Amino acid sequence: MLKTFVFAAIAVGAAATGGWFWTASASTSTTFREATVERDTLVVTLTATGTLEPEEVIDVGAQVAGMIREFGHDPKTDKEIDYGTVVEPTTVLAQIDDAIYKEEVQLARAACKQAHSQRAQAELAVAQSEANVKRAEADLVYAKARWAQAERDKARGEKLRNTSAISLQELDTLISMAEQMAAQVTISEAALTQAKSTLQSTKSMIEEAQGKVDQAEASLRKAEANLGYTTIRSPIHGVIIDRRVNIGQTVVASLNAPSLFLIAKDLTKLEIWASVNEADIGQIRIGQKTRFTVDAHPDDSFQGEVSQIRLNATMTQNVVTYTVVVTVDNKDNKLLPYLTANLQFQVAKKEDVLLVPNAALRWQPRAEIVHPDVPRGAPESAGGGTGSSSGRSGKGRGGNAPRNQAMVWVEDNGFVRPIPVTVGATDGAKTEVSGDSLKEGMKVVMGEVRRADASSKTVNPFQPQIFNRRQQQQQQGQQGK
Repeated sequence: MLKTFVFAAIAVGAAATGGWFWTASASTSTTFREATVERDTLVVTLTATGTLEPEEVIDVGAQVAGMIREFGHDPKTDKEIDYGTVVEPTTVLAQIDDAIYKEEVQLARAACKQAHSQRAQAELAVAQSEANVKRAEADLVYAKARWAQAERDKARGEKLRNTSAISLQELDTLISMAEQMAAQVTISEAALTQAKSTLQSTKSMIEEAQGKVDQAEASLRKAEANLGYTTIRSPIHGVIIDRRVNIGQTVVASLNAPSLFLIAKDLTKLEIWASVNEADIGQIRIGQKTRFTVDAHPDDSFQGEVSQIRLNATMTQNVVTYTVVVTVDNKDNKLLPYLTANLQFQVAKKEDVLLVPNAALRWQPRAEIVHPDVPRGAPESAGGGTGSSSGRSGKGRGGNAPRNQAMVWVEDNGFVRPIPVTVGATDGAKTEVSGDSLKEGMKVVMGEVRRADASSKTVNPFQPQIFNRRQQQQQQGQQGK
């Protein structure tokens, strides 16, 4: 018995609900949202985001360690170097405390002076050794001459010994003299050899002294260079876009030079580093025109040109992207470095083509509003009007989409009738279409609007009804009549 009651209640509720929905649908009127088929130029774009970068940035660092004592001054205003200062080549940016480096220069100069003195002494020693060699050579010549004379005297004495013209004692004297001269020649030769050896030794001393001079001069140049490095100068003409050090701060130069200033060479020329998906990179080419906007100037549109496609791709969460460099002219200095740019690369341009909104290709009518003359199943067999090209327009790749068959709908006496079309390129909002039955100025349906009929009143049977006392009296009076 209980089950019978439950099923009866469900049946009554279903009947009431169905009756309410039937009444609601029967008491509504349908109007269509339409768009006009236009003949215009279609520009197919590919969207991407990127960052504005200075064309060339110099990172100025310190080559020596020390405390920042002071900053330089603007060459035009004489104000202290700071963010945004325009600097020229050799403009002083900062000064590191140079007391220690000055002392090192003085020590290097003293060592250099000492090395020069030692080389001068070695040169004097070489000159003295050369004089000794010449003297030893002269002594050797003199000794050889006297030895030759003694040998001749000894020979004459030996000839006169048999004639009793010379005594035996005199002959012995001549022989002894010849032997002494021979010994003197040997001594002179040894002296000459020793003098030459001394000369070679002093020459090696002067070479050693010259080496010390070279080393001392190199140390002096190094000390002077380090002293010069305490003055940080701008290497180029540019604008300081970042100052990374303060007065009193100590910088430590080790293997990597610490960065003190970041200088942009020329802010009238900027670059956009845009990340382009691997599926779209084939549509980018050098020299391609690009338009972009920045949030800082939402009402302005800027132009650029693709100058470089970098081959070093990056992968983030299995998505491969390439960096495309776009050159931008910034003569008015309106654009600032590191702004986010929203780019549109012009992929294709179709002139004098028929265009319809993508919504018209996506819209599907209800079976009740399709004209009775249209054979059932025709819309589905014709492609259903989905417009597969437009479905991919969000990324700007419609320019290379295959030409597909689709469907648009036109109104016909309160109903809609299909018109088959061929879908071409799309810019994400409108799509190129063509067809024998499609004409410029024709109205195509993008959607329907269903409004309730004012003459009828739809009552929800499940909604509680609230009556006031007057309405209740009127109903009772009508029932009494």
